Amino acid sequence: VQLQASGGGLVQAGGSLRLSCTASGRIFSINRMGWYRQAPGKQRDLVAQITGDGTTNHIDSVKGRFTISKDSSKNTVYLQMNSLKPEDTAVYYCTAQLRESAYFSPKDYWGQGTQVTVSS
Repeated sequence: VQLQASGGGLVQAGGSLRLSCTASGRIFSINRMGWYRQAPGKQRDLVAQITGDGTTNHIDSVKGRFTISKDSSKNTVYLQMNSLKPEDTAVYYCTAQLRESAYFSPKDYWGQGTQVTVSS
């Protein structure tokens, strides 16, 4: 199983970016997908996640600005980021908890990070 993230970049404060992450490989079912971020010198923190039934959760600092969504047919999760602030600058990582078969327990997988830089 691989998670491939894309969509990061450099943007001015107030701008927008859309991150995408696609899971590929042996996938039976996906329990949830999400995005974490890690700023320099800080721990990796959850930003938003979405469950298999579409229930979403966003941290308070991004509510109203970021929106997580998914396309289950493509095993893809998105993070639409609007009104970006310099404090949103970080490496963003996608994650998925999924089963490779009905006989396996769910496992967590991580994608490579994608850099988001917001200039003031």
